[in-house]
Amino acid sequence: EAQLVESGGGSVQAGGSLRLSCAVSGFLSADYFIGWFRQAPGKEREAVSFISVDDDGTTYYEDSVKGRFTISRDSSKNTVYLQMNNLNREDTGVYYCAGSYLRLDTLLVPAPANMDYWGKGTLVTVSS
Repeated sequence: EAQLVESGGGSVQAGGSLRLSCAVSGFLSADYFIGWFRQAPGKEREAVSFISVDDDGTTYYEDSVKGRFTISRDSSKNTVYLQMNNLNREDTGVYYCAGSYLRLDTLLVPAPANMDYWGKGTLVTVSS
């Protein structure tokens, strides 16, 4: 069974940056995608950004993070990163790494029900 372990959350002032990491292990093939959901207090879990692990390298970004967040992967370290710049208070929440054997390019917006594996989450708090 695959395992996903997040790290890198923390507290930052508005306008600051954080980098989240997701260490990945146990997937049975290279045909999957990995990425991040977030959940703010009292709100539903929402898709943030994803990347295909195969050579295609397809990416997805939620509209509010385009131009501020960058997702990348290091195959040698089996790790996916989310570089988050120019953070604002609306970015506050628990960020969950998740993986799916579906093809990212078949999904308009990845949903929690599409995912096969989840990490435990890491808290990001942005203060003004």
